[in-house]
Amino acid sequence: MGKTFAKPEALSDQHTHYCPGCTHGIIHRLVAEVIDELGIKGRTVGIAPVGCAVLAYNYFILDFQEAAHGRAPAMATGIKRVRPDLIVFTYQGDGDLASIGMGEIIHAANRGEKFTTIFVNNAVYGMTGGQMAPTTMPGQRTTTSPFGRNVKEVGMPIKMAELLSALETPGYITRQSVIKPKYIVRAKKAVKKAFQYQLEGRCFSLVEVISTCPTNWGLTPVQAVKWAEETMLPYYKLGEFKRPD
Repeated sequence: MGKTFAKPEALSDQHTHYCPGCTHGIIHRLVAEVIDELGIKGRTVGIAPVGCAVLAYNYFILDFQEAAHGRAPAMATGIKRVRPDLIVFTYQGDGDLASIGMGEIIHAANRGEKFTTIFVNNAVYGMTGGQMAPTTMPGQRTTTSPFGRNVKEVGMPIKMAELLSALETPGYITRQSVIKPKYIVRAKKAVKKAFQYQLEGRCFSLVEVISTCPTNWGLTPVQAVKWAEETMLPYYKLGEFKRPD
């Protein structure tokens, strides 16, 4: 019987530093599988900014760059414009992309920069201590909102996929999840489509991925999956929001 499941060539043997139940590792694998399947490992450059994925370069056998907090889209723009033959992607969390990097991602998308963004939304700042993020849910308790997010004071969570899909510039914008197998299958298809659009020189693309953060949510991994499905998915609707065709 032949082997049907193996580690992607684009993924290293690095032991994970992520917390138990974190789904960053699943997203890493999906990206690596797509890179292998498209045969682009030798020409792909990843960019990780500050956040839980700050050490992403340890997990991929690819050229990787480290950007300042929120500035990955600016670095990706520079690399892609200088070397349009490369496949460039940023890997960013919600605290990074939707807060300090909000201006960077909006203008990169509006310019139609031809790179791909993997946007991990776990509704909280992860690495820096579990503070409230732009994506934190109403009433959700964090280290900086111990009584829950008060929407009368700080507003509702920002829906990045919907926000970027409102731009006139052609692009591929989708939101998926990796909290259960059925969602993981759809997420991989979305990641592959995003990279394919870049290969074709079509457009900017962003794949938002609803993820879990059991540690900062104060939940077990099983509880975290249940909370994400019951609380996040009704607000952050899954699906494709914009396509270039």
